[in-house]
Amino acid sequence: MTTDLQAPGDISRRTASGGDDARHERIDVHHHYTAPEWVRWAGENGVVAPDKLPPWTRWDESAALELMDRTGTRTSVLTVAMLGRFKEAAARKESARVALDAAGDLSARHAGRFAFFTPLFLDDPDLSRWSVAHGMDQLGAVGVSARTSTGDTYLGDPALDPLMAELDERGAVISTHPMQVDTSGAPRGVPPFVCDFLMDTTRAALNLIMNGTLDRFPRLTFILPHGGGYLPYIAGRIEVFGRQLEPAVDPGRVRDYLHRFYYDTAAPMSPSATPSLLAAAGCSQILYGSDWPPTPTRVVTEVTTPALDADPALGERERGHINRGNALRLLPALAPA
Repeated sequence: MTTDLQAPGDISRRTASGGDDARHERIDVHHHYTAPEWVRWAGENGVVAPDKLPPWTRWDESAALELMDRTGTRTSVLTVAMLGRFKEAAARKESARVALDAAGDLSARHAGRFAFFTPLFLDDPDLSRWSVAHGMDQLGAVGVSARTSTGDTYLGDPALDPLMAELDERGAVISTHPMQVDTSGAPRGVPPFVCDFLMDTTRAALNLIMNGTLDRFPRLTFILPHGGGYLPYIAGRIEVFGRQLEPAVDPGRVRDYLHRFYYDTAAPMSPSATPSLLAAAGCSQILYGSDWPPTPTRVVTEVTTPALDADPALGERERGHINRGNALRLLPALAPA
């Protein structure tokens, strides 16, 4: 396999904040990882039927590295995926352990190429605390990941405050993503990732704002996927109607709240979407995200990444921030030694 990546020391001097070379040293913060070790464990224990899992769960190390080389991605930060329903807490914890240990091993074997977020479980605070301790303290996770909602519980729910307080003490970065969302009433033929995922992300972001989570825990940083869902586009509506929300939102603070989030490019970016995101958050809050492998390799390499590179709303310096500089500022553990 060939690569045109520059030497890490040279890149660290020239592309931390901008420049065309950052296209060859991207940091991808939106990479779904279903560990093959976990799939084997889940199949052997009757948790899932491996042959019935969705195609994007067939994660392959060689295919991942090839995609990264083709898109000039130096480092992919993995979101650790686990599917299946568990009746027993012990089995759920073992599931998390198998997946996390695989992510830790992969990151150690490919230092500088892979890092990972350790998962939170919105319906299981004890398992979340174990995952944070095991993932961050023992395996070196660079942050945590959380679903935007689980059942009726959204990020920002006051019941999650004790967990958020512990993460605030760590100054944690929380990467968010919708998963199983309510699609009742949705038109037939529209997959949830087209519209409903974006709405779930928007609702979670609003919940974090309305319930004061961002104010109570100022050291937390949340990454919103898919360009923040609809949040940047409806920012003006929140300013106009903020006092009608329950709890109310001070319209004068909406812009400050928008800058508390980071937004990844897996929307994808486009001449129609990018200006709204830039107006709402500025280029300093945008991160490169491939959304692979749910977004197929061909789409990432031939459509979404080239669209970012050619986006008329961005200059080379802005692209440098998005491709690499912003992620290094947010996650300094990713900087080359």
